[in-house]
Amino acid sequence: MDASTLSEPVATDQEALQEFIDILWEYAPTIERDVAHLRNHPTERAVVGNLFRTLHNIKGDAALCKVEVGVAIVHPMESVLVRVRNGELPFTDAIAETILLTVDRLELAVERLSSGQTLDGLQLQLLIEGLEKLAAAKPSRLDACVAEVIEAVTGSRPVAVPLPVMVGETKRGPGDGSRSQAADDLLFFLTLANQFEMRSPRFEGRTMRILRLALETNQMAGDPIDPVQLEAAIYMHDIGMMFLPESVWLRASALTAAEQRIMRAHPGHAAGLLSRMGGWSAAAEMVAQHHEMPDGKGYPGGLKGAGICPGAKVLAIVDAFEAVMLKHAERGRKRSLLRAIAEINACDQQFAPEWIEPFNQVIRRAADTR
Repeated sequence: MDASTLSEPVATDQEALQEFIDILWEYAPTIERDVAHLRNHPTERAVVGNLFRTLHNIKGDAALCKVEVGVAIVHPMESVLVRVRNGELPFTDAIAETILLTVDRLELAVERLSSGQTLDGLQLQLLIEGLEKLAAAKPSRLDACVAEVIEAVTGSRPVAVPLPVMVGETKRGPGDGSRSQAADDLLFFLTLANQFEMRSPRFEGRTMRILRLALETNQMAGDPIDPVQLEAAIYMHDIGMMFLPESVWLRASALTAAEQRIMRAHPGHAAGLLSRMGGWSAAAEMVAQHHEMPDGKGYPGGLKGAGICPGAKVLAIVDAFEAVMLKHAERGRKRSLLRAIAEINACDQQFAPEWIEPFNQVIRRAADTR
């Protein structure tokens, strides 16, 4: 397949495509397990062989299901593993991260094909070209080649560390009301956020993780957003879900179209609460708009670009980042900062480009301090 055509969706048989997506979903935990084992025992040829066969099966299934992009992405990664299996290359953490990134990017590609979206922004051509260079690299150039392909695709150097959780009090200012009243309100909002987290073990610690990322991204950009209003929006943005049936918002599996319509009501509930409290109109606007998208395909108002307030744009990015990390955790995956930020950066139509770079800088700084 010509790599230059990878930005154009190729899905001639939607039923076959869905079959391949289901197959890929089943294979992913096996790949994760074998990669995790090889990180600790890199010389076990039998496990390398298992990993190679899994990727070979994925490529074969992609061919059978006429998912050409799957063949194009997996083939060069398979070639890398042939060299590892033959003892020509060592199995390193860098190769492990490349395998996981390749599988993640394949999942993103087929999901977009399934929904009729473009593959622009996934950098598939750069990925394939980089993997081809890696498959032909000398052992002495291995880590350098991996760093080149990962940075070309994601914009970040290879890292695989969890984000530190924010500890302690958040700095607070006077906001729109008095200093003491703002502090009391924030404490109340935080109490509600903690109640939300208690509804599921999946949510534990998410509020502080999102808060740290949002405040630091804002700070990286020069604090154009009122930090106190942003803090309130972080605490309250998902509280509206608690007014919806738990069978909908606590479900880990995919939602039906009807359930998705129900879910779209949650920003309005939370924003309505904030707007009825004095001094929190800016936070209410952020909450109401945090599922809007620059291309106008978000909800509830279908706002575009400049019509979305900056706080909502930041909240959308950090909330999605947390969701990606959760997705990997639920599938038994070791959390990887690189893979999560790669997915966020691939969704170029979903997030405000002016906030992606400050967010990336925060992530890089977090990685450099570990």
